[in-house]
Amino acid sequence: MRPLQKKIIAYEHVLPEIDPQVEIRRSVDFLKNYLKANPFLKSYVLGISGGQDSTLTGKLCQMAITEMRQETGDDSYQFIAVRLPYGVQADAQDAADAISFQKPDQDLIVNIKEAVDATVSSLNTAGQEITDFNKGNIKARERMIVQYAIAGAHNGAVVGTDHAAENFSGFYTKYGDGAADLTPLFRLDKRQGKQMLKELGCPKHLYLKTPTADLEEDKPDLPDEIALGVSYNDVDNYLEGREVSPEAAEKIEALWRKSEHKRHLPISVFDNFSINN
Repeated sequence: MRPLQKKIIAYEHVLPEIDPQVEIRRSVDFLKNYLKANPFLKSYVLGISGGQDSTLTGKLCQMAITEMRQETGDDSYQFIAVRLPYGVQADAQDAADAISFQKPDQDLIVNIKEAVDATVSSLNTAGQEITDFNKGNIKARERMIVQYAIAGAHNGAVVGTDHAAENFSGFYTKYGDGAADLTPLFRLDKRQGKQMLKELGCPKHLYLKTPTADLEEDKPDLPDEIALGVSYNDVDNYLEGREVSPEAAEKIEALWRKSEHKRHLPISVFDNFSINN
């Protein structure tokens, strides 16, 4: 195993293989324990895209909330799922199917197009040219603004979908989909998430679909693997301690180094960081 591979695996806490039932229970208990440790919280809020990660996270949230109500007799606990399209969502049916699978207590739809377009227009008026890629990040951050607003209205916490196969590379928007109060999928790779959804009886098309971020209008169906430059199969193998090609390993490790700032709280004078000359 490569030296940096050991470091990355240790950081991400990925197991070489999992028992899906054990990991489902582990995540559900984690979500319940967070509520017990913070009794002022009464809800979980999660953005639902129709992809694998939010589908799994939402199902785990609903299971945790249901058990909390049963165990405490407090019916005010609730899971709030929110769909956050920008205009018309291409895979809106998948998002609807994910909601049907999860059965949230509240199913909200908030279209972010007007807010995003207003922000971009204001920036243009100020003489700032916003690229399509930059606008994609604005969309991701607007979605998180909405989720925190809903959480604030319901004594809630925002749940994130970050997992090892994204976290290692920083494949998320900083303070956008990378912002959350807790992340029940942390430690899992894509392959393991699929195993858990299969165990939970999820419709196959929701976890077998090609993952896409769907943030850039110029590239609406750009697969994550194309954007990353490495396949999730290689990423999962690397994170599980298996051998991958030298080319794949070098790409994965380059992504890890480049995205280090995303895995760190804001830097202060007490933090060590390197200066590349």
